[in-house]
Amino acid sequence: MFRSKKENNMKISIGKIVLIFAILFLVGIVFATYYFIKNTNPAKVLSLPIVQKQVAKQLGQASQPILADLPDWLGLNQPRTYLLLFLNNTELRPGGGFIGSYAVVRWENGRPSILKVEGAETIDRAANKELLPKPPEVLSKHLNVDHWYFRDSNWSPDFAVSSQNVLDLYKKENGTAANEIDAVIGVTTNVLEEIIRRSGSITAGGIEFTADNVIEKLEYEVEYGYRDKGVAFADRKKTLGDLFHELIRRLGPDMIKHPADYLALVEKLAWEKHLMAFSPDAELQKRLVDYGWTGTFAPTTSDYVWWIDANLAALKTDYAMKRELKYELSSNSAGNYVATTTMTYTNTGKFDWRTTRYRTYARVYVPNGAELLKVTGSNQWDRTTEPDSPTINKELDSTVFGAFIYVEPGANKTLSFVYRLPATIGQAIKKGTYSLSVPKQLGTNGHRLTLDLNFGTNITSAKPAEEEKNWGDTNYSLNSDLQVDRNFEIKL
Repeated sequence: MFRSKKENNMKISIGKIVLIFAILFLVGIVFATYYFIKNTNPAKVLSLPIVQKQVAKQLGQASQPILADLPDWLGLNQPRTYLLLFLNNTELRPGGGFIGSYAVVRWENGRPSILKVEGAETIDRAANKELLPKPPEVLSKHLNVDHWYFRDSNWSPDFAVSSQNVLDLYKKENGTAANEIDAVIGVTTNVLEEIIRRSGSITAGGIEFTADNVIEKLEYEVEYGYRDKGVAFADRKKTLGDLFHELIRRLGPDMIKHPADYLALVEKLAWEKHLMAFSPDAELQKRLVDYGWTGTFAPTTSDYVWWIDANLAALKTDYAMKRELKYELSSNSAGNYVATTTMTYTNTGKFDWRTTRYRTYARVYVPNGAELLKVTGSNQWDRTTEPDSPTINKELDSTVFGAFIYVEPGANKTLSFVYRLPATIGQAIKKGTYSLSVPKQLGTNGHRLTLDLNFGTNITSAKPAEEEKNWGDTNYSLNSDLQVDRNFEIKL
């Protein structure tokens, strides 16, 4: 078919118009994208309904409360200031790990600003000692300290209780923004490893950090490496600050790309008690409780056992420690139920810059009314054979037994507490029910758990179940771990 010249010109003109509109449309997209990137930030992106909907779709409705609150936590409603505790769980303490360093971070309009990053010894050194209380007796005895410092403040295994003490001592030591803290956030070394594993290796202070080497390299730099570089002792943790700044810079864009991945990681780390949070504000604390991020344990009316270790001047030896907790239960001739809680420690380390003889003050939290009968395996001091005098206290609505033990490199030792359980436990067993909770200590890495429970009457059901070959007798025997809190229900 032939067209006239006029028709062909018209077709060309229409084509040009379409092309011009297409170019203008693309230019508009470019400018809109530039404006969006320039004027938005990770928090605003994550608060968009379409983003929240997609993240919730991937993670399930359980994540919805966290997503809904995220803009507030990231300072879109008002500035939020957080005290971030770097808990070194290779030097285990009751509250998750030794507070070697800390940071103060403020989120405002979705953008973070770092107000302070430094070693805990720096703020402790500048403190007015007259304002500081006396330390717990164990710290005074084994660390030879006369005052309770910020670095040792997380002495309670309950993160909320520890955090209140952290804030109190932080204020007494005139910490940055001490009266503006909206939440205390504790993160163990596992958090740093997992974030780098997720985001990729990072170079800071001329050092390349990977998920596999970050903790060892950081520990070496702040303990020894700074000397080789001629860095002053007061500045030895500058590398940590450099690394933290680089992490903050990198995480924003990566969180936009993978919000569901990061939220899943946070929930996993909180579930495993490597990330904990506390707020002095009652409403914010209620949110954290609802998320399950508080690192707390509420004692029950049934049976429970909560073993807590405190590394006392044993370097970073928890990196090399293997643990197995064993809990045994049986009735004596008087019909009372007696429990034996035993921890077996294996020190796989050696005498070097990182590991040494392990020294721990162990506490076991048990039901109120329990009566201590015997302690075996304790030491009055390291390199002595004399047994320690056990302590008996009341704390967190529990009876608490405590004793000291040391373990040489290459050796294994056991520490056992034998005690009579309160009558209410035996009464419940006679009625055909028994419940046991075994919470994990904050910051620990899934040591083994063995149960050997003899009720003297046949078991009809148990959750979790034993191996089928062990069914139908009076004993409940199970091998598990403490990667997370464990709960057991047995019917008789």
